[in-house]
Amino acid sequence: MDLAANPVRRSGVGNYLWRLLATGMSFALFGLGGLVLRLIVLPLLGLLPGDALVRRRRARAAISKAFYLHVQFMYRSGVLIYDFEGAERLGRPGQMIIANHPSLIDVVFLIAHIRDANCIVKQSLWRNPFTRGPVRRAEYVSNNGSPDMLEQAADALREGQTLIVFPEGTRTKPGMPPVFHRGAAAIALRGARVITPVFIAVKPTTLTKAEPWYRIPARRVRVTLRVGQDIAPESFTADAPQPIASRRLNEHLHRLFLKELSA
Repeated sequence: MDLAANPVRRSGVGNYLWRLLATGMSFALFGLGGLVLRLIVLPLLGLLPGDALVRRRRARAAISKAFYLHVQFMYRSGVLIYDFEGAERLGRPGQMIIANHPSLIDVVFLIAHIRDANCIVKQSLWRNPFTRGPVRRAEYVSNNGSPDMLEQAADALREGQTLIVFPEGTRTKPGMPPVFHRGAAAIALRGARVITPVFIAVKPTTLTKAEPWYRIPARRVRVTLRVGQDIAPESFTADAPQPIASRRLNEHLHRLFLKELSA
């Protein structure tokens, strides 16, 4: 996609210090934005007429817009540059988006470009004072470890929602290939109309599980998101029971991501 404006350009030590400051500002703005959404924007939207479905769509659209503005702040302040190839193919009814998870901001980029998306999120976000309001209003699926979680996610797909899933369950360790858990494949085979992979690369690595926010790389980060070819779930279920089909799909996704991310 075309980027909206030129990022801030500085050189040497000044560039590093500015990016460090801008990164800190990004985190502060993210927390502040979560509180504004929770305390002001989403309650006001909830007062508008409409049924539960309309209110949920409004909440997700508000979060998407907030995330888009956050991405633009990071870009225009010079924290990062990014490319998103094929973003227009995301957001279809019953579409399950499967992505690798190299950094903390992956979900921000995806939701920023999908107006009405569901997402499987960590249980801790439901207790965090900055995020619990938005995730509840948007009715995201909580990854609470319960047996009902898979069925809840599959139900969202059957209803025609777009669902974002990170099969690794947590951020990839730097220098290690992604390892997918079979739960994502099981959800896809239960409810998805189409599976769409998104390959995410962050170079140099930043905001991984092993890195605090202030340990920024020596040069500006480039985030690349590329939407892959659709995968038909029925091609894995035609001649096999679901446990075998789930294992086959998971292995297929794992090989696919290893191939595409090493290209």
